[in-house]
Amino acid sequence: QVQVVESGGGLVQAGGSLTLSCVVSGTADTIDDMAWYRQAPGKQRDLVAAHRLGESPNYADSVKGRFTISRDDAGNTLSLQMNSLKTEDTAVYFCNAIIWKNAPPRKYDYWGQGTRVTVSS
Repeated sequence: QVQVVESGGGLVQAGGSLTLSCVVSGTADTIDDMAWYRQAPGKQRDLVAAHRLGESPNYADSVKGRFTISRDDAGNTLSLQMNSLKTEDTAVYFCNAIIWKNAPPRKYDYWGQGTRVTVSS
């Protein structure tokens, strides 16, 4: 079974930095898409940053210039370097991994349990 595990969350002061990590295990398939989402209490789960193989990363406007998404060479580990953190960044951060297969076309969508980031003022 594919597992997605996030880590690195914690408490940080505004203006500080944190690095989140997501490790996908249990599959030998290429992980085509990986992304970080976040969900604050009472809010929708929103895309923070996405990494698609062969393409430039995508960032939500709210984090552009502050966050950097990256993937390791093996393609199964996703990182999110978060700088200049704001209180608005407080949320549970979820890692999403998507595997596409052919014959027939199939999408496998996996989520982690999340890691909590709290930014204090």
